[in-house]
Amino acid sequence: MRQLTYCSNIHPGESWQHVLDNLESHGLSVKQQVSPNAAFPLGLRIAQQASVELDDKKIAEFRAWCEKHNCYLLTINGFPYGTFHDQPVKEAVYEPDWRTQERVIYTQRLADLAVALTTRAKQLSISTVPVAYKQGFVEADWPVVRENIIAVLRHLHALYECSGVLIQLAFEPEPCCVLETTTETIDFFARMDFPAELKNYIGICFDCCHQAVEFEEAADVLARLRAANITIAKVQVSSALRAQGEQIQQLLQFNEPVYLHQAVAKHAQGLRRFSDLPELQTALDNGEVYSECRVHFHVPIFIENLAQCTTTQFFLTDFLPLLDASIPLEVETYSFKNLPAHLRDFPLDVSIARELQWVKNLLEQNN
Repeated sequence: MRQLTYCSNIHPGESWQHVLDNLESHGLSVKQQVSPNAAFPLGLRIAQQASVELDDKKIAEFRAWCEKHNCYLLTINGFPYGTFHDQPVKEAVYEPDWRTQERVIYTQRLADLAVALTTRAKQLSISTVPVAYKQGFVEADWPVVRENIIAVLRHLHALYECSGVLIQLAFEPEPCCVLETTTETIDFFARMDFPAELKNYIGICFDCCHQAVEFEEAADVLARLRAANITIAKVQVSSALRAQGEQIQQLLQFNEPVYLHQAVAKHAQGLRRFSDLPELQTALDNGEVYSECRVHFHVPIFIENLAQCTTTQFFLTDFLPLLDASIPLEVETYSFKNLPAHLRDFPLDVSIARELQWVKNLLEQNN
């Protein structure tokens, strides 16, 4: 059965009480709109603060809440460690990265919580940073990265042995990070050469926005991942900004201070990457000319055309029907309130429900 949810990182708040409040004020409304009579899977962002606040009493209360409202935990977003809304995040979102013990301890704690909090799912995922931000990462960092990842995988293996719940650590490739392209992701798994007994516990979180920004082709990427035996633990259903020719200048209006908006532009010599929109603006001001540009800005997936540019919705229509139905889908549009005002015409709950319904309709049309 296809499992479809949305990621709660769209809602601000780092505490466990924030998580609960957002489920009450938004999650239940979304469930009522898209899944009133069926069990609804939850994709929870659990920040470091929330993870240390959870105790046995809070866990029991959450499990009871899930049973009362016919919901269950399916996946955890363990990517952002700290604050994710309302103040500049930029490249700090990748910290602490996989060179640090803080990332190991946090991820192990999330795994323990996944086992404790889930009431129905016997297989869950925890998405995580794509190793590190690329700038400043050096070859000598790889041994400690491998050691830290293996420590978490051994923890996941031990949890499975005692609970029967399989948790997969899902690395999420992203522009300007150590894991960026599908080629780099495949090379990473080959380089790490994880022990055979641990391979069931690791895979990727495939974020459609990220790979579309990289100008990757849906069918090609999927075929290459399958050939390399890399597990897609979950797919984040998301869409990016896209502009061609003279429209590219219009992308600059989406610059805002909270998130990093990496851009990839195409010209006759190939692709050029920018870590954020101000870098793209400098290139354009200097007379650089590109035929197409795509920007890491999660726009609502039900939008194909904006007044000033378009989106990479086409990647979703190509990619999602090709997926095995067992792969969980998690809509991840976390930047609604960072959009220009005219794109925020609907209440947040309605917009989230529209996204989930758009995915359902797409998959039903391709059945």
